[in-house]
Amino acid sequence: MIIYRAFKNSDAQEVANLVKETMLTTNIKDYSKEYLESDLKNLTAQAFVEKAKYFHCYVFIDYTVNKIIVVGSIGAYWGKKDESSLFNIFVSPNYQGQGIGKRLIQLLEQDEYFKRAKRIEIPASITGLGFYQKMGYSFKNENDTLDNEQLYRLEKFN
Repeated sequence: MIIYRAFKNSDAQEVANLVKETMLTTNIKDYSKEYLESDLKNLTAQAFVEKAKYFHCYVFIDYTVNKIIVVGSIGAYWGKKDESSLFNIFVSPNYQGQGIGKRLIQLLEQDEYFKRAKRIEIPASITGLGFYQKMGYSFKNENDTLDNEQLYRLEKFN
């Protein structure tokens, strides 16, 4: 049974482990190990605790194995009231391709940060690009090139 709930500070280490596992298993197909390890320095348990103060962060838990398998957040885009951004969307490699990522995006799109926004942005990895496009996100300003962080900037309008 898979249930979602709001992130708790006590989830932070397990979430950081999930992110690391996902990046080093799935994203490694599109990014160098050095790039990922550098990125992971900013995705620690403490970083998730700090981010949760400003974003609405959700986890999905597979209670058959008592493990967090999905994490994702939404928050204001640079403090704006009419724009929001999705952050740190990760699905455990063992659960990818089963529709759980879609369930997470649908959940985030029911959040107040999404509903109040005219525009929602997501910094998308090379790995996640196709998934986000299927979820209705398109290139910001029609720019389909990677930025200096090696991410695509995607957006959706409400």
